[in-house]
Amino acid sequence: MPNNTFEDYKKAVKKKYEIEKNGEHFVYLNSPTRAKLRNLCWELFQQQNRNQDDLNVFSSLLGLAFDVNKKNKFEEQIDKFRPIENFFKGESDPANVDAVNMAAILVDFKARPFNKFRIRELFEDEVQPEDEEPIEDESKIEVLNPQKEVSAGSEILDKFLDRKEREKVSGREELSGIEAIKPKINSFVNVSVEKIPDSDSNPGPSPKFLTKMHFTIMGVVGLLCLISVITYFAFQDKECMQWSGDHYEMVDCDLKIEGYAKSANIEIIDPTLIHLKKIKVCDTTTYFDKNGVAIVWYAKTANGIDFFDAHGRHPENNSPLRPVTHYILNKYVKK
Repeated sequence: MPNNTFEDYKKAVKKKYEIEKNGEHFVYLNSPTRAKLRNLCWELFQQQNRNQDDLNVFSSLLGLAFDVNKKNKFEEQIDKFRPIENFFKGESDPANVDAVNMAAILVDFKARPFNKFRIRELFEDEVQPEDEEPIEDESKIEVLNPQKEVSAGSEILDKFLDRKEREKVSGREELSGIEAIKPKINSFVNVSVEKIPDSDSNPGPSPKFLTKMHFTIMGVVGLLCLISVITYFAFQDKECMQWSGDHYEMVDCDLKIEGYAKSANIEIIDPTLIHLKKIKVCDTTTYFDKNGVAIVWYAKTANGIDFFDAHGRHPENNSPLRPVTHYILNKYVKK
C-alpha cells in the first residue's frame, strides 16, 4: 500500500526539479533565487492558459488572483518564493503545501496539486500515473496543448474523486450525474433458468418454433454482413493529405494504397492539421496576443528549429509542437 503522504509528494517534486534544472528553464532553476523563481512563475502563467488547480495555487500562495495587467502587484510578493528557493537548494523542508504545489508548477510536475498526487497513489490501479522519468529524445515527449489545456487530466481526477466519495455514502456509482444501481449478477441467469422447460413434464419448443428462430438468426447475420459491405465501400474513398514544404495539400488516397505513402508521407486527412503552415519568423513577427498568450509554435529538428502558425505535430518528424517562449526567441531568433 503506498504511503500517499505529503513527504512522498515533496520527494517526487524535488526529483523532478533535479531533472528540470538542466532543461529548458536552466537560467531560472539551475541556481534558483527568489527573483528568478518569481520571474519564471510570471512567464509560465502569462504565456499559456493555466488550469483551475494552478490558478488556485497561485492565488492561495500569493494572496491575489493572476492578472496579466497587475505585474507590479505580483512582483511585490517576492518573499513568497523564499520557501521554494530553500526547498530546491535543500536548505529547508517546507511545511506549506501551497509552496510545494507552486514548486510543482515551476518544474512541470504533472501529478499536482498534492491532493491529486495522493488520490493517484491511493487508486493507482484505476488512475493511470504519469511517467516522471526523463526522456532523452525530445520528439517522443507528449505535450498537451496549453491553449486548450483547461486541465483534461484534472477534470478526470476530479470526477474520479467525486465518484469515490459518492460510493462511500450510497454504495452506488454515479457517472455524469446519473445514478446507476449495480444489477445483481445472477438476476438474468435466474430468469433464464426459470424458463427452461422440464423434460419430464413439458415436451419443449416445437419444431415450428425452432425453424422460425433459425431463420431469424440467419436474417440478422445476413443484415450485419450487408452493413459491413456497405460501410467498406462507403469509406473506401477517404480523402488524404500530404505535406508539401510548408503546408498540407489534399491528395488521392489511391497513392497510399499503391504503396507510395512511405516516401510521399501521405496520411488520412486530419481536420485539426490540414490548415497547419510552417512560417518564417523575424524580430518583427508577432509571437503573443494582447494577453501574452503564445500564437506561434515551434519544434526542434536535426537542422535547427521550425516555427508554425498553430498547435499540432511536426509533419516531418511527428514531434509535438510547443508554444514559443521568450527563452526560445532569445536563443534562436534574436541574435
